Amino acid sequence: MKKKTLALTMAMALVLSLAACGNSNADVATESTAAATTEAATEAATTEAATEASTEAAEAVADEKSEGVMTYEEYMAADLDSEVVIEAYVQAKQSWWEDKATLYTQDQDGAYFIYNSVCSEEDYAKLVPGTKIKVTGYKTEWSGEVEIAEGATFEIEEGSYIAPVTDVTDLLGTDDLINYQNQFVAFKGMTVEAAGQDADGNDVAFLYNWDGSGEDGNDLYFNVSLNGQTYTFTVESYLCDNTTDVYNAVKNLKIGDTIDMEGFLYWYEGVNPHITSVTVK
Repeated sequence: MKKKTLALTMAMALVLSLAACGNSNADVATESTAAATTEAATEAATTEAATEASTEAAEAVADEKSEGVMTYEEYMAADLDSEVVIEAYVQAKQSWWEDKATLYTQDQDGAYFIYNSVCSEEDYAKLVPGTKIKVTGYKTEWSGEVEIAEGATFEIEEGSYIAPVTDVTDLLGTDDLINYQNQFVAFKGMTVEAAGQDADGNDVAFLYNWDGSGEDGNDLYFNVSLNGQTYTFTVESYLCDNTTDVYNAVKNLKIGDTIDMEGFLYWYEGVNPHITSVTVK
């Protein structure tokens, strides 16, 4: 009887000991989890702060101009056919052939369309979005589009900047819209209208070329409306050919669709945005 009592007492003591050990391990695990959570939160906050600091530093660099380089305001005030020297950041490459490159570029104050600048194929490959270049050429105007004329030269410089998209929907139909010429912009809540008619007389949502005379691979023209006014938009085939998402998205538009768009505000005889993305809402 005494042996049974002693064995029972020892067993209970072992159980209590194991329970205490389990509680201790749970406490350690809880403390470890809390410490890991705190460490992760601290690391995330540090990363966010570093990202913000990096962004601010990049923006500060984007504001700097080298000696002899015009600000955007000075460039716009310069006379047509006068020599201009600007620094800007490549946002998109429209085309290259015969050692000539056409580029959309921008800084924090405005945008510069550079037409057929002198450019080797090797240098063209280096002009990824964000690349900083110093351009020397002549300011010109073609059908309302202010640009740097054919034959300009450029140098690749240190620095990088990708311009954020600017929503200019509310400026459609106003004189202020031209202030965003060549910039990367957005138009939202637009309604697709008929662009013309097909061979059978049916209304269609887009045309190949402005008059419907083209074929797959040519520019796409389509009409959208806002507040009772209709505007023409373009998918420029050199910028976005028929293998791109935006080209095929426009081919699939239906009259009456509501869409959001992003692209470059090219100015040919008035507003003529070159669209790079379309989202049907």
